[in-house]
Amino acid sequence: MADRVTVIGWDGSALTAAARSALSAATLVAGAAHHLALPEVPPAAERIRLGSVGLAARRIAGHRGTAVVFADGDPGFFGVVRTLRAPEHGLEVEVVPAVSSVAAAFARAGMPWDDAQVVVAHPRTLRRAVNVCRAHPKVAVLTSPGAGPAELALLLGPVHRTFVICEELGTAGERVTVLTSDKAADHSWRDPNVVIVIGGQVCAAAEPAWLLGQNAARTAGRGWARPQPGTGEGGSATLRAAQLARLGPRPGDLVWDIGAGSGALAVDAAAFGAAVIAVDADPGACARVTALARTRGVQIQVVAGRAPLVLEDLPEPDVVRVGAGGAPVVSAVADRRPERIVSHASTRDEAEAIGRALTEHGYAVECALLQSVGLDPRTWDEQDRSVVFLLAAERPRTAPAGPGSGPGVG
Repeated sequence: MADRVTVIGWDGSALTAAARSALSAATLVAGAAHHLALPEVPPAAERIRLGSVGLAARRIAGHRGTAVVFADGDPGFFGVVRTLRAPEHGLEVEVVPAVSSVAAAFARAGMPWDDAQVVVAHPRTLRRAVNVCRAHPKVAVLTSPGAGPAELALLLGPVHRTFVICEELGTAGERVTVLTSDKAADHSWRDPNVVIVIGGQVCAAAEPAWLLGQNAARTAGRGWARPQPGTGEGGSATLRAAQLARLGPRPGDLVWDIGAGSGALAVDAAAFGAAVIAVDADPGACARVTALARTRGVQIQVVAGRAPLVLEDLPEPDVVRVGAGGAPVVSAVADRRPERIVSHASTRDEAEAIGRALTEHGYAVECALLQSVGLDPRTWDEQDRSVVFLLAAERPRTAPAGPGSGPGVG
C-alpha cells in the first residue's frame, strides 16, 4: 500500500506550498493529461493517466511509495476523494483543496449560488439531471462526455432555459458562453465543462438564504394536499394526500399529472423537488394550474390537450397521476412503463376496468375505497362527503442483470 496519498485540487492557479511539497516527494502521480504536464511533476515519478478512478485506486493501493492524485476543482465536492476512501481500497488520504469548478463557474457569471441545485450528469443520470433543470430556476450541471450541454438541451426540448457554459475552467483554453438552450445543440463543447442552467419562474427569497440549494419562497407555508376550492370530483385533499403518498415524487423525477384540474396535486409534487408536466384538455384549467404554480413559487410545464393523444410527444415519466380519462388513458400511460401510476374511480365498474388495464400491463395493483366526511368544527355538522376508489400500481422491479445480459428498464 502507498505510504502516503495526497489528493491535490487544481483550479488553474499556482500550486500551494503544501501541494508542491507533496508533489516533490511523489513516486506516483495520477491525473488528467494537463495535470501530468505540470512542470512540478517529478520526472522520475510513475504517471497514471486518470480515467477510471477505481482502477487508479487499485494501482495506488498496490504502490510502494508516495502517491499524488490530481483533480480539477475541489476533489471533495463530487470528486475523487469519495472513491479513494472507499473501504475496498483501504486508502487514507490527505486533501489539498481548491476552488470548486461550480464556485468558479458562478464567479465567472457574477452570480450567487447558495440557492442553486448542483447535479452530476453522466449518460446514465442525464435524464434525472435534466428533470432537475426542469424543476428549478438555477442549476449547475457537472457534465461528462456524452452528457454535455448539447445533450442537456436536446432533452429539455420545449422547456427554454439560458445556458452559461464554462469550458476548461482555469486553463489557457477557458471559455464562457451564454446562449439559449435551443442553440446549445448546434455547437461542439470541450470537456470538462460546467453548465449553469437558468430560467423559468425565478422567485425572490422571502427571507435570507440559510439552506444550500433552497429558495424560501418555494416552501412558503406548511403542509401539502391542502383543501383547494373547485377541485371537483375526485379532487379532495384526502385523495390527493393518498395519491402523493403512493407516487412519492422526489428530485430527479418527472411527474405527469393528467387531468390536472386546479393543479393542486401538481404544485405539491413540484414542491417536493420533482419536475412536473400538468396536462388538461380545458384551457381554463391550464390557466389555473399556471396561476397556482406562480403563487406557490414552483416550476410546472403545462400542456393543453386531450389524453392519450397529447401524451405521445411528452418525455418519459417516472410516476403518473391519472385524474381523468379512465382505463383508456391509464392503458396508454402504462405503455410508457413509469415506475408508479395512481388513478381513481367513482364506481366499482370503472375501478375494475382501470385495475384490469394495469394488471394486463404487468403492474402490481392495490385498490382501496376511501371515504372522507368534512365536518364543521363549530357545530360538527357534515359539510361534504367524498367516496372514491383509489388505485395505485407499481411496476415490478427487473432482476439484476447477469453477465452478458442487456440493460433492464430504467
